[in-house]
Amino acid sequence: MSEDFYEVLGVSRDASEDEIKQAYRKKAAEYHPDVSDDPNAEEKFKQVKKAKEVLTDEEQRRAYDQMGHERFEQAEKRGGFDGGPGGAGGGPFGGGGGGDPFGGGGMGDIFEQFFGGGGGGRGGSRQGADLRTSLTISLEEAYDGVTKQLNITRPERCPDCDGSGHPPGADSQTCPQCNGRGQETTVRQTALGRMQETRTCRRCEGEGTLYDETCSTCGGDGVTREDASLEVEIPPGIDTGQTLRMEREGAPGEGGGPKGDLLVEIEVEEHPEFDRDGADLHYTLPVSFPQAVFGDTVEVPTLDGKVEMDLDAGVQSGETRRLRGKGMPRIQRRGQGDLLVHVQVVTPRDLNEEQRDALEAFAEASDEDLSVDQSFFEKIKSSF
Repeated sequence: MSEDFYEVLGVSRDASEDEIKQAYRKKAAEYHPDVSDDPNAEEKFKQVKKAKEVLTDEEQRRAYDQMGHERFEQAEKRGGFDGGPGGAGGGPFGGGGGGDPFGGGGMGDIFEQFFGGGGGGRGGSRQGADLRTSLTISLEEAYDGVTKQLNITRPERCPDCDGSGHPPGADSQTCPQCNGRGQETTVRQTALGRMQETRTCRRCEGEGTLYDETCSTCGGDGVTREDASLEVEIPPGIDTGQTLRMEREGAPGEGGGPKGDLLVEIEVEEHPEFDRDGADLHYTLPVSFPQAVFGDTVEVPTLDGKVEMDLDAGVQSGETRRLRGKGMPRIQRRGQGDLLVHVQVVTPRDLNEEQRDALEAFAEASDEDLSVDQSFFEKIKSSF
């Protein structure tokens, strides 16, 4: 096999992370020392795993592409990449240096978030990774609070192997590479002296034991992809960007550990009438020219029904009135924000003869000079 990591996995240099992971699983199944007849299976398996670890780590992959294979390997031997994906504890359950357990914080497939980490071991009891998804609600639902149904696909402990990755009756042997310890210790000479490093055994992935069979249901991963329907309690006053935590609804734990949590990021839809600014709402109120001149009592919509508001005579377009307590609930606090009503005087487009005569008389009484190249109503508005 070629040493170039892209050729090792059989992917192009612009392959996505998902394509790299799929290629790795196929190659790993082909060259695993316990199932392959290839005399060099162990070395090839290590090479495939190393290629996957580097190319699924953003910083490592960038360095590899810039430096090339040979220079990258030399830098790694000098200790330049000890914190990379080959470090200890980077297992698929989100611990250690294997990567973000949210799969980069995206809102895509939760199952891929679970497998977003590196290739570390499974030893010990550890809480499962937190998972992340999103939920969109209306402004009315954010005002009142609501219970929503959330349908997701997430990893679950494999029911056939109970998360072990192998059938219950599979034959086992002590891992010869780590002698059953699940860890390997290496000593190397550096400019600062002798450095000792302990990392998860790559052959047995930290279990200390090798098995002659892989679970056919989960393919040895110990987890399966399952659909789940959950009820989410949305509190009144929640805003876009805020996150709800659903405890023990995340990925399964390792070694009998508890599940992680599910983080639900909320997005509140834009409203056709109201603009939101924290706990305050903004509303533009159209009023007619006579209402602005003489004043009036008008109805203003709120998220809790219509209310009456008095307009003073001579109100100007652009003025704001504040209706206290008519905004959004303040989450985890008492009280509500305000509704800010912005007055907008509407210029009529079509007038009958009587209306036009009345406004012309008004203009003459105000000594207005009505020219043909300037709209009468622009003149009227400019006088206020």
